[in-house]
Amino acid sequence: MIQISGAQAQVSGLMTIAAASELLIAGRDAIAGATVGAAQTFDLSAVTEVDSAGLAVMFAWLREAKKRNVELTFCNLPKSLNSLAAVYDVAALLPQT
Repeated sequence: MIQISGAQAQVSGLMTIAAASELLIAGRDAIAGATVGAAQTFDLSAVTEVDSAGLAVMFAWLREAKKRNVELTFCNLPKSLNSLAAVYDVAALLPQT
């Protein structure tokens, strides 16, 4: 699901309703382990499937990061996730590197 290497968290597999609870917890743990005031990047290049629940998890991660004063960004978003964010008109709300 999520493997952490320094300031980068590699998200892999499904980002769907079936995996949402596990992803939410794993992402929160990754953010909690980040240094206050530091940047944390979630790399989504290994995500194989995404639905609206995955998008909701990403926004929950952003709220958690803000609460902990961690600058969270996303990179390598799958095309399907970009399309979904565009449909919901929230693409501009996802900080990307």
